[in-house]
Amino acid sequence: MTTAPTARESSVGTAHTRVEGRDKVTGAARYAGEVPFAGLAHGWLALSTIARGRIRSVETAGALAMPGVLTVLHHGNAPRLDTDYIGLLGVPPDPTCAVFQHDRVPHLGWPVALVVAGTPEQAREAAEALVVRYEEEPHDIAFTGEHPDAYPVDGHVPAVTGKGDLEAELAASDAVVDAEYTTPEEHHNPMEPHAATARWEDGRLEVVDSNQGATWVAGDLAKLFSLDPASVRVRSEHVGGGFGSKGIRAHQVAAVMASTALRRPVRVVMTRRQMFSLAGYRSPTVQRIRLGADAGGRLRALEHRSVSLTSTVFEFVEPSASVARVMYDAAAHHTANRVVRLDVPTPTWMRAPGEAPGSFALESALDELAEKCGIDPIELRARNEPERGPVSGLPFSGRGLLACFREGARRFGWADRDPRPGLRREGRWLLGTGTAAASFPAGAAPSTAAVTAEADGTFTVRISAADIGTGARTALTLVAADALGTGPDRVRVRIGDSDFGPAMIAGGSMGTRSWAWAVTAAADELRERLTPGTPVPPEGVTVRSDTTEAIGALARKERHSFGAQFAEVAVDVTTGEVRVRRMLGVFAPGRIVNPLTARGQFVGGMVWGISMALHEEAVRDPASGGHYGADLAGYHVATHADVPHVEADWIEDPDPDDPVGIKGIGEIGIVGAAAAVANAVWHATGVRHRSLPIRPDRVLLAGAPGT
Repeated sequence: MTTAPTARESSVGTAHTRVEGRDKVTGAARYAGEVPFAGLAHGWLALSTIARGRIRSVETAGALAMPGVLTVLHHGNAPRLDTDYIGLLGVPPDPTCAVFQHDRVPHLGWPVALVVAGTPEQAREAAEALVVRYEEEPHDIAFTGEHPDAYPVDGHVPAVTGKGDLEAELAASDAVVDAEYTTPEEHHNPMEPHAATARWEDGRLEVVDSNQGATWVAGDLAKLFSLDPASVRVRSEHVGGGFGSKGIRAHQVAAVMASTALRRPVRVVMTRRQMFSLAGYRSPTVQRIRLGADAGGRLRALEHRSVSLTSTVFEFVEPSASVARVMYDAAAHHTANRVVRLDVPTPTWMRAPGEAPGSFALESALDELAEKCGIDPIELRARNEPERGPVSGLPFSGRGLLACFREGARRFGWADRDPRPGLRREGRWLLGTGTAAASFPAGAAPSTAAVTAEADGTFTVRISAADIGTGARTALTLVAADALGTGPDRVRVRIGDSDFGPAMIAGGSMGTRSWAWAVTAAADELRERLTPGTPVPPEGVTVRSDTTEAIGALARKERHSFGAQFAEVAVDVTTGEVRVRRMLGVFAPGRIVNPLTARGQFVGGMVWGISMALHEEAVRDPASGGHYGADLAGYHVATHADVPHVEADWIEDPDPDDPVGIKGIGEIGIVGAAAAVANAVWHATGVRHRSLPIRPDRVLLAGAPGT
């Protein structure tokens, strides 16, 4: 049979249901905690009950005597790990994943032991009975924006940028905003808990895991355990959400340790409560914004400073001030990201790291400036649209922000809005509308892919991509079909296996763009090799790509997706309840591969923005250092009753430098959404809320017309 491609309509850009959808709804798709293994043992992590100090002893005799218990691993008997390396994302590993290496306890919920037994119930019972004695020390979890020990951290972007005389430009401004905005600690809480099973077979380590990058986890495990990278395989076929939390974590390392000790498969699954300590989270932030503008609303001064927290064992920064480096320019433009080390777990990337909390502060401040200048909020943003990157000075690869605002304003009915606050009312409800801008970087990372022309006329794509619920598997099927000149039904995409070679993780809104580039490159070369009318041999014809050189040759530009968020809220003057009635997001996200799953991504991000604005808030107990209500009963998220009519759409905005025209959509949906809601609450009540979430008690305390 020949595989000569024929001309056909494009698959990219047409709505397509998930290729794995039937498997998921019938249960055929197995997640990491469901894959069966013969002789499987179960590990249960025991976590510290103090927030700072030392382990004096781990008294294992009682636990080992309990039914089904096979071993107890702790700092006194666990294998030594090598943590002196730089990982896939250019940072060293968080020591929390390097379990049982010393007797120090840097925060409540630090892993102190792993109990392994024949069943999960036996392991849990023994872990809860395990006696661990500590030498407790005073701890500090108090986070403030004026903490004396705050210091700048570069992270993936420079910590500090600056140009111009800030104080002089502020003094010369006709309108000034100087305000502090705060966001609380927030948690990822994917539906599927973190789970991993490790086993040794024929001298090779295999880990079945739930992660955002199989080669990422495989590489870190090889380095931690000083193994030949070729001897480690990580599989992660189906993932029930990640949002930044599913990288290398304590449970994978503990499972490998136990499997090595017992020479049998061992599975470790985090509980929901353990995820609050071990899976990372978004740091709280305190952000100060100072804006100065002339009488026409043009910025003369912009200062955005942010403070976040990190643990005492690892340096992670939430780069909230970085969003200002892209959005607006001024003669004096200063930004800074600083951190404070406290006795808490290490934060990590969480959907739109930096941009989500940073946009709340910046876009709220722009709304305040619009009020002071007497200028429509959209017009104010238009007057401050930069021609080049405000900090980098680089040209934009495309900047569809104003087009998003124009289309969004038309569809939302913005022109009919009375700008005066506190005037619209329906019974006890005050009504208001708000808007905010959104942006997120559109990057690409080197990846490899293999495409095989099979003898039966079909094609197989192999790439170490991760589908964390975004529809990546389906998007790559459509991309491959177009590149091969065939239909999606003739393409099978296999993902989530480190044996397929290095590829970008599912993160940073770079996954589909990076993977599609590699798949397209391999498919293009394969088409050149295939001769019409010539049969494909039984073993097939395979071409492998590597996009390192192509991506490295990209011209330096400011590459971003952009968007405009609109919200209408109703505020109950008697209870303080805020209800979002409708939301609209219009985005400029590059070429859309699959409109069906893309819309789901946008709407999901916007719903999370509602949750961020009104509900989410993890609160720590100063006495213990731990959370109040570390579960989905105590940590509130938006439910169906909280989610109104949410509409997402996009404008044409392909990236000319990308083979498919992709930019990225995974995170742009949440950026600006909370600010749009907060700005709408101000319009409804005339009261500005600068701290999230906007809880009923805060609304009542702040007061509003008619209260």
